[in-house]
Amino acid sequence: MKKSSVKRSWAEPYKIKMVELLKMSSKEDREKALIAAGYNTFLLRSADVYIDLLTDSGTSAMSDRQWAGMMMGDEAYAGSENYYNLEKVVKKVYGYRYLIPTHQGRGAEHILSKILIKKGDVIPGNMYFTTTRLHQELSGGRFEDIIIDEAHDPESEFPFKGNVDLGKLDQIVSRHGASKIPYVSIATSVNMAGGQPISMENLRNLRQYTAEKGIRVIHDMTRVAENAHFIKVREKGYSGKSIREIIHEICSLTDGATMSAKKDALVNIGGFLAVNERQVFEQARSLVVVYEGLHTYGGLAGRDMEAMAIGIEESVHDDHIQARIGQVEYLGRKLMESGIPIVRPIGGHGIFIDAKKFLPHIDQNNYPAQSLAAEIFLDSGVRSMERGIVSAGRNPDTGKNNKPELELVRLTIPRRVYTQAHMDVVAESVIEVHRNRKRIRGLKMIYEPKYLRFFQARFKPV
Repeated sequence: MKKSSVKRSWAEPYKIKMVELLKMSSKEDREKALIAAGYNTFLLRSADVYIDLLTDSGTSAMSDRQWAGMMMGDEAYAGSENYYNLEKVVKKVYGYRYLIPTHQGRGAEHILSKILIKKGDVIPGNMYFTTTRLHQELSGGRFEDIIIDEAHDPESEFPFKGNVDLGKLDQIVSRHGASKIPYVSIATSVNMAGGQPISMENLRNLRQYTAEKGIRVIHDMTRVAENAHFIKVREKGYSGKSIREIIHEICSLTDGATMSAKKDALVNIGGFLAVNERQVFEQARSLVVVYEGLHTYGGLAGRDMEAMAIGIEESVHDDHIQARIGQVEYLGRKLMESGIPIVRPIGGHGIFIDAKKFLPHIDQNNYPAQSLAAEIFLDSGVRSMERGIVSAGRNPDTGKNNKPELELVRLTIPRRVYTQAHMDVVAESVIEVHRNRKRIRGLKMIYEPKYLRFFQARFKPV
């Protein structure tokens, strides 16, 4: 029988059992809310938001199995059974030997930085992430970018823009010496680059180089399942492998990992530090008691650890991750077909609009991405977020604004939450704002907090 060449439609691998009603607002109401929030979408009240694409962190819909697991929470202060269930799943799925639970990913980053980083150390990585870099700086270290140049070009179609440039890394090692580099920080599905993946080949080459130099590789595995999907569909030799198998191979090429389980692992709170070195584990287990909670709960309720263990298992199902990224691609294609400039190729957890191309008349010092995020909310009640000069912060030595090549607005899609119809509404709003883009003015920052300013800074129109 001749096989049909027609591509069949796919549908989400779940059905909806409960709904949360959304608030519809007028443009006048949204304008008042935006002014009250200082034109910062992080400061909007969620009650004023229609479709919330601020982040995929802690915003996923949990499954019936996860909710059932919540009822099995062992809330003992010490030795919770849920901790041992989580430890077993982390070892089985990811392969790391030792587990330290934390309240979320930045708790793991904090503990890791205090253990491994000394004043004057250099931490190379495939593009910075805000909280990761800050913890490194607060511990006396300095981040240096070693991502390939294609990652800084939104129009490049290179399939693995999260790759490390080994030449850049070698220059840093030659300049500072391996002893000044506590680890290389490697993110899978690089957030600030637009959710762009690293290839298995590049990771293997990095592992070989660092092994020769005696340098650790620490993995920011927040969205490792999404990275595994891109390896499966883009990298030769992996199409026949499962997402679970690819994830395990990725983790085997690293020495430890920080995890915000609020993304891939489909929970509303939680994270962990996972390592293979006994000595690092012992130090981390001591510090987690100081900063997070006892080593068998790390700031989490037992029920949250149980939901995380179940969520990890669900996150590595091929049909789940295919549908998750399929929804992102659906929105991305609709925007591209309408001429909206976005980061290409489409990444894993959201669509990243190129605000420099979208608003070429606004100077970067007037925060074009922040301005665009505010305008999208004003148009439709869709909340997005800035990933540009505001997020990049200031140079700790000079105090001047860091000016990244990428000035982006992120439309981040929560897992298992919205329908394709919601994505249509988002696309129509962005297209409408683009049609009237010349009317958009830039912003002036009128309040700047000391750390991670993008969360709480306030602005007013120029």
